[in-house]
Amino acid sequence: MSAFNAFKANVAVAWSPNLYITLVRGIPGTRRLHRRTLEALRLRKCNRTVMRWNTPTVRGMLQQVKRLVVVETEEMHKARKQKEENHRALRPPLVISHLPGPATVSSD
Repeated sequence: MSAFNAFKANVAVAWSPNLYITLVRGIPGTRRLHRRTLEALRLRKCNRTVMRWNTPTVRGMLQQVKRLVVVETEEMHKARKQKEENHRALRPPLVISHLPGPATVSSD
């Protein structure tokens, strides 16, 4: 299972007024109709995300290029961004002491 599919499995999918569309596959080698559709969606480079209203027109365009893009709802997008932010957050430093510990004396 890919990382994105694992992420989608963790977030409840609900209707959203906005869709976040990310181009995940390259444009070279695609059909001219697909390139024109991506151009209309304002997707020019890989791994770029745009926000579009959830309308029948946009959903029809996404149906044409569904193998090239990933579509997220607003809640999914916010959850993914929050997870990335938590991953990049500063963590407290790990302190390791190389000094010898107190010696224990055993009496036999």
